[in-house]
Amino acid sequence: MITKNTQKIGGVCSIFQSLIYITAFIVYGGILTYPDENATVVEELNFLSENYKILSILNFTSYILFGVLLTVLVLAIHKRLKRDSPDLSKLGLLFGVIWAGLVIACGMITNIGLNTILETGITSPENAMQIWSSISIVSEGLGGGNEIVGGIWVLLISIISINNKSFSKLLTLLGIIVGTAGVLTIYPLDLFTEIFGISQIIWFLWIGIVMIRKPNI
Repeated sequence: MITKNTQKIGGVCSIFQSLIYITAFIVYGGILTYPDENATVVEELNFLSENYKILSILNFTSYILFGVLLTVLVLAIHKRLKRDSPDLSKLGLLFGVIWAGLVIACGMITNIGLNTILETGITSPENAMQIWSSISIVSEGLGGGNEIVGGIWVLLISIISINNKSFSKLLTLLGIIVGTAGVLTIYPLDLFTEIFGISQIIWFLWIGIVMIRKPNI
């Protein structure tokens, strides 16, 4: 018997993850106005300095908190699926934990880097922005710019769900779309990243509701 509390807690975490996604989309895309490509180094540094607090909070919630919630969800889904497909479920657990670790690391590196470049920028703005460029490359490589590991995790969950009744066929189909889009982010096209992000908002919300309403299968 699957522990009801584990499933419900995992479901709550999943819903919170969808809300974090939505908040990040709104703030990054609609509230913050980033300097354009013609901006000077000083203008870019001023933007980071003026928005330091909100950027730090966003990095914490969008990456570190998201990653912590993700580990709980990964464990809950593994417990839900392991009876029907133990090997694939273990593989999914592995990729899920790796993804959570990458997401948390991305947030920690970005926040520490933000503080570092602001300190450096006081005396050397040019060097500060060069450091920021390097930090951005690392964070994008870990997970900010590609979603391959996360895509594989969602894809594995969906493959397992095809042959059992853990999740509905429509939710499973959505998971396949999300997972495929995530894997395709290996190509440097923003389209796949956007599809993954937007579709995963729905997936996290939907799967969270299912786990809360149907903790037993």
